[in-house]
Amino acid sequence: MEDKDPLAQKAARLSRKPDRAVGVGNIELFSVEDWGRIEFRTAFRKQREYVRQRIAGERPDTLIFAEHRPVYTLGVRPGSEHHLIWDEEQLQRRGIAVHKTNRGGDITYHGPGQLTGYPIFHLGKLRDLHAYLHLLEAAVIRALGEWGLGAGRREGKTGIWVEKRKIAAIGVAVKSWVTYHGFALNVTNLCLAPFAGIVPCGITDGAVTSMEAELGFPIDPESVKPVVSQAFNSVFERYLN
Repeated sequence: MEDKDPLAQKAARLSRKPDRAVGVGNIELFSVEDWGRIEFRTAFRKQREYVRQRIAGERPDTLIFAEHRPVYTLGVRPGSEHHLIWDEEQLQRRGIAVHKTNRGGDITYHGPGQLTGYPIFHLGKLRDLHAYLHLLEAAVIRALGEWGLGAGRREGKTGIWVEKRKIAAIGVAVKSWVTYHGFALNVTNLCLAPFAGIVPCGITDGAVTSMEAELGFPIDPESVKPVVSQAFNSVFERYLN
């Protein structure tokens, strides 16, 4: 019998592989790379190399997708280490690493079932980090809207929310107006349990959610990547190149 559920039909239509690059007409706006499942430490090192190359003009703006092995990452916000709840024994038992980073924000979790995006973008046309954060949030919100999810910002809080449930974390860094780090979007319910080991982003008056939890049907993370790529294309087309 044909499935009449409009959200399920939309998810099926969007289940395709990401393009190698997206652009406006024949003008390539940014490249898209998929690093697959990768250790956070390795991805961090590669990001810094891409930033160096972008500053030197040796590579184009690039949107990177990754899925990390379980890891808690700490941002530069003072006191973020105090929001780690599980002790060393619990971390080892669950196979979760801990890394300090130079991104903005507090502590968060990365792991299987989550789509992490790293825009290595030159903000030469923008030169406004707050405006960039707004655009980054807008791109993720636009992508979630393709599934009918009414996600948005929350006054005084970072990240992307569905009411008081956080569905994506945001944390960035910039060097010579080239961005790195980015967003972490919870796609499947697989990634939710480890959030119990931290106070996510230091927030005590909200919960963490995923696309699957909100939609009520399974989502293939591969189907999310091209939608996010196109959302970034729409939001950033005035500001890149």
